[in-house]
Amino acid sequence: MIDLYTSPTPNGWKASVTLEEMGLPYEVHPISLGKQEQKAPWFLKINPNGRIPAIVDRDLDNFAVFESGAIMLYLAEKTGLLIPKDVKGRSRCVQWLMFQMGGIGPMMGQANVFFRYWHEVYQPAIDRYQKESRRLFEVLNSRLGESEWLAGGDYSIADIANYCWVRIHPWSGVSTEGLDHLQRWLNTIGERPAVQRGVAVPQPIVATGNGEGTKRAIEEAQKIVQR
Repeated sequence: MIDLYTSPTPNGWKASVTLEEMGLPYEVHPISLGKQEQKAPWFLKINPNGRIPAIVDRDLDNFAVFESGAIMLYLAEKTGLLIPKDVKGRSRCVQWLMFQMGGIGPMMGQANVFFRYWHEVYQPAIDRYQKESRRLFEVLNSRLGESEWLAGGDYSIADIANYCWVRIHPWSGVSTEGLDHLQRWLNTIGERPAVQRGVAVPQPIVATGNGEGTKRAIEEAQKIVQR
């Protein structure tokens, strides 16, 4: 049994979608970022960096794993699922996983901060991060024009990691217009039942348009960003 400590964010979804796709039993422990539960002493014993997600593997002497990419690799190696078994295939999978962790995640994360959450409009920062996010989307689109899945061969944790971020592109203010291969890939992954279950953990996101759900999401994020 896996204990999953998470919140409804792209990094949180990376863990929950992976668990759902693998069919592993897990128990969800929602973490309120607005209340700074991720900074509580008990949680810092699981993840000293005070971030979600984190897991504890009860079957391995309550072994704790933090960092979303490390969690995905741990689960893939534990089960032998969602990662190629040959050396080249595994390397390609890890490369595209690192692409998300070093590029897509940080750039879209900063686009979110300056486009949605910052206390004033700072257009140079908005432009910088949105343009770089779009450039990275174009890299993905080019790869997906060559291969159905990022690592080649089958669907893998590399696809899950990038999907969980790219799926929120409207929230970051980044268009996918003209990126047909990327849009095909987004639609295909989004139709998977395990993915649909995973992105509803620990609860579905209701922030769309300019309604109350969006306002609450922005207010909650501002509390975190401006601390």
